[in-house]
Amino acid sequence: MSASSKLPPFDPADPLGIDDLLDPEDLAVRDTVRSWAADRVLPHVAEWYEQGELPGIRELARELGAIGALGMSLSGYGCAGAGAVQYGLACLELEAADSGIRSLVSVQGSLAMYAIHRFGGEEQKQTWLPGMAAGEIIGCFGLTEPDHGSDPAAMRTYAKRDGSDWVLNGRKMWITNGSVAGVAVVWAQTDDGIRGFVVPTGTPGFSAPEIKHKWSLRASVTSELVLDDVRLPADAVLPEATGLRGPLSCLSHARYGIVWGAMGAARSCFETAVEYAKTREQFGRPIGGFQLTQAKLADMAVELHKGILLAHHLGRRMDAGRLRPEQVSFGKLNNVREAIEICRTARTVLGANGISLEYPVMRHATNLESVLTYEGTVEMHQLVLGKALTGLDAFR
Repeated sequence: MSASSKLPPFDPADPLGIDDLLDPEDLAVRDTVRSWAADRVLPHVAEWYEQGELPGIRELARELGAIGALGMSLSGYGCAGAGAVQYGLACLELEAADSGIRSLVSVQGSLAMYAIHRFGGEEQKQTWLPGMAAGEIIGCFGLTEPDHGSDPAAMRTYAKRDGSDWVLNGRKMWITNGSVAGVAVVWAQTDDGIRGFVVPTGTPGFSAPEIKHKWSLRASVTSELVLDDVRLPADAVLPEATGLRGPLSCLSHARYGIVWGAMGAARSCFETAVEYAKTREQFGRPIGGFQLTQAKLADMAVELHKGILLAHHLGRRMDAGRLRPEQVSFGKLNNVREAIEICRTARTVLGANGISLEYPVMRHATNLESVLTYEGTVEMHQLVLGKALTGLDAFR
């Protein structure tokens, strides 16, 4: 018997055999999230996107909590305590449905919950994390401002002491979950540097008007946070976070999820293109039988599965406590950029049908335009890597 006859069959859905690297628990997490998304998101998301809303977001959050997807990589306080690869697989499956759904989970778990879990006091953790893990409380994360995105050190939101209280004033912009959140983690300048504050959204002076007229992430709640003399008690501050180290570590955790998530959007477009190419006929045969189309599909498959393999590698490093922020920048820069190119190529395979919401391609492509720039633009991640490679800081 030849050696080749002992080989497993080639799997077009997993051409590199990456599934062989996954444990049964990893596969169970992936299958659970994929099944939930297929049942609760995919039948409706095109309509949500067209309408520019995410109806039933509170119910969706509770369902996500029930399957352990909220704060799933955190331990204790009702969180699942899952591994980094398992969290990444969940992000991939959620974004394969829609980037807005992955953003809901990412902001909840990797930003708001992570900030409280990593930098909060025990009372803050007990007060907020169990309800957030269950999806009963939705959280948001206020860092970006109308005039300060890539340079958070220049933020204008300010918290000043008034007796034992804190009084916050300022604006935050492009805040996912803001209008439906029960709690906001808000970063502000103080006399002692940048600090994080846990802000119940019912506090007088706090408001979160929803941002409308978006052409990307339309099936997602995006808001402005307005803080007008928001008075908070002394224990609202996150005790373990001073300076930009706090918010930047939260962003690094969230960016890791994007490394996986972007490949979910890319996979959805790639699979759509493959199926379309096998059934769409031109010149008397399926377009998938033409060399130029096969070249496109082959190039898309190479970049898709290279990206998944990169995400898996970074996940194993995170599980081992060895993942550096520069490596997260490497993954975010590569995978989002390649995901957009895969979506654009898939659109060409579908021709005019590629712009229709009957197919997911254009929806993913426009969503990824937001993913490309949020939580670090291409330029910022290039400069992070440039500094790491040369030892020279080109940010200023």
